[in-house]
Amino acid sequence: MKISANSIRPGMVIDHEGKQWMVLKNQVVQPGKGGAFMQVEMRDIKFGNKSQARWRTADTVERLDVREIDCQYLFKEGDMFTFMDSATYDQFAIPGEMLGDQAAFLQDNMEVSVNFIEGVPVGVKLPTTVVLMVVEADPVVKGQTAASSYKPGLLENGLKVLIPPFIEAGTKIVVNTEDVSYVERAK
Repeated sequence: MKISANSIRPGMVIDHEGKQWMVLKNQVVQPGKGGAFMQVEMRDIKFGNKSQARWRTADTVERLDVREIDCQYLFKEGDMFTFMDSATYDQFAIPGEMLGDQAAFLQDNMEVSVNFIEGVPVGVKLPTTVVLMVVEADPVVKGQTAASSYKPGLLENGLKVLIPPFIEAGTKIVVNTEDVSYVERAK
C-alpha cells in the first residue's frame, strides 16, 4: 500500500530499495531554503543494519502489511529456533541471526508474538520482563553506599547485568528484555 512520506511513523514496516525496513524514528525537517522533507531512521529486518533515508513530503513509499501472531517458543535445534502458532498449532523455525540478542531470553513454552510479512516470519516480540537466576555475583565492597552501588552479575542465560548489592548467586530476579536491566527480585 502506497502512503505519503509524511505519514511514516515509528513501528511501520516499509519497502525501500528492495529491502524491508522497520521505522525506528522519523522527523520533519524544514530547511530555511527549499521544501520540507522527512528524515527517517530505520533498521533492515533481515540483517539488522541501521540506515537513514530522506523523502520529500510529496513522495510516496510502500508500506508493508505486518501480521502479529501469538506463538509459543518450543525448542532450539542448531541455529534454528522453533515456534508454534497458538491458534493453529503449526510449527515453524526462525534462524538465530534474525533473533539477535533476543535469543538469550527465550525460555521453553514462552508466549511471544511473531511478526509476519507476506507469510514469512520477520521478527519476534518478547514479553517485557523475564525471570532469570543469578549464577554469579561479585562480593559487596564495604563502604559503598547502597543508593548508587550496583555490582555486576552473571545470569543463567550468559548475559551480564548490574544488580543491587543484596542480590547473591542463586537468587531469581526479574530482568527487562528491552535494555537488559535489573527490575526487581522475583517473588
